[in-house]
Amino acid sequence: MSAPVPQVLPASELQALDHTPVVIVGAGACGLTAALALTRLGVDCVVLERDVFAAGSTALSSGFIPAPGTQAQQVQGISDSVVQFAADIQAKAHGQAAPHLVQAYAHSIGPAMDALATHHGLPWQVLDNFLYPGHSAHRMHAVPEKTGAGLMSRLQAAADAAGVVVLTQAQVTELWADDTQRIHGVGFVRPDGQIERIRCDGVLLACNGFGGATAMVQEMLPEMADATYAGHVGNDGSAIAWGQQLGAGLADLGAYQGHGSWAVPQGALISWALMMEGGVQINAQGQRFHDETQGYSEAAVHVLAQPGGVAWNVFDDALLNFAQEFPDFVAAQGAGAVQHAEDANELARLIGCPSEALRVTLHAVEPGTDAVTGRTFQRALQAPFHAIKVTGALFHTQGGLDIDAHTRVLRQDGTPLPNLLAAGGAARGVSGQAVWGYLSGNGLLSAIAGGHIAAHTAQQLLKDTP
Repeated sequence: MSAPVPQVLPASELQALDHTPVVIVGAGACGLTAALALTRLGVDCVVLERDVFAAGSTALSSGFIPAPGTQAQQVQGISDSVVQFAADIQAKAHGQAAPHLVQAYAHSIGPAMDALATHHGLPWQVLDNFLYPGHSAHRMHAVPEKTGAGLMSRLQAAADAAGVVVLTQAQVTELWADDTQRIHGVGFVRPDGQIERIRCDGVLLACNGFGGATAMVQEMLPEMADATYAGHVGNDGSAIAWGQQLGAGLADLGAYQGHGSWAVPQGALISWALMMEGGVQINAQGQRFHDETQGYSEAAVHVLAQPGGVAWNVFDDALLNFAQEFPDFVAAQGAGAVQHAEDANELARLIGCPSEALRVTLHAVEPGTDAVTGRTFQRALQAPFHAIKVTGALFHTQGGLDIDAHTRVLRQDGTPLPNLLAAGGAARGVSGQAVWGYLSGNGLLSAIAGGHIAAHTAQQLLKDTP
């Protein structure tokens, strides 16, 4: 059955309904972070989630969140700063990331993470054994499970403990607004097909991007039109549809997070840490074709441009041992994604490439800078070899509703809508305007920092509303 069409309806038709101050659409990392912050601020809210249980894009991610100046960094003796982090974001985006959001998120993510740890018991640990592309300090935070599913499980447990009302199997399809575009209520579809409605004083769209909307992807991200979509089906563009009906502006629609390491046919994400620590990608001709350390997002486009739209991640025993630290990798290995070759000839047979071309490629992987791709290697790969067949995939979009530094949704003329907020996948992010602007972790940065900011904005809006 096709999803109900998101619509904006006149608030004058609302009858006397149950009321809550704030409605949050979506129970991913953004929505739950906002709900927990509102609880700490003494503001009641209801989180409406379309699925049977809260998961969303967060559960499909690696669950790693970049943040500077946190308590977890201090405990591990890591030096970092907001200024340094903001500079890294803009450097990756070639200066095209929205400056007001870069500053807002870089300043807010540390306090947001610390609040989740201090008040809700999330046990952050900083991954300090490698650097993801574009980061100049160890600032990737993870829960002990080191997975997105583990992060969601802990956020859900925190929400339960805090008494946050999360209503699942409640797909929001209606926003009720007056002629000033002030939202007065929402409607949502229940499993039996019935529509229920609730009045509210403010709405936070923490719901989705448009990666799962085929027509929108074809129009806005043509280079990914035929790519595997590895994101959540809930990313159907509803937030954009509502925004357009309300006269909201859109921004950075060409930005997205791709990934050049989606194992096929297993359909599993392979950690890019393998590439950063010395692994390489080789195509069906036995050649490397890009500098793998530039980033996994743009790598999706590079891989898709290869014969058959596939490549092989090649690494050795030392890197295989390193990869065992990542539960997602271990799961992919258990599914049969990792294949083995005793020497270069056997690796060539596995890949199906000319053995001489592969030997030349592997010989060039040695300490120093590769003249072809510009990548600097610390060491050579040693037989036996291990290989994973991968393709490029689309994970989530990084463009959406235009918002200000307080996450208020902006009209096309730049003025804010009265009480509509957006963050996470529903809003523009800090990845500029193209795939290469995505700094590792930008998605969860926008979700958690954005949710934290949105909660404080909602509290202030309630104070300012008669």
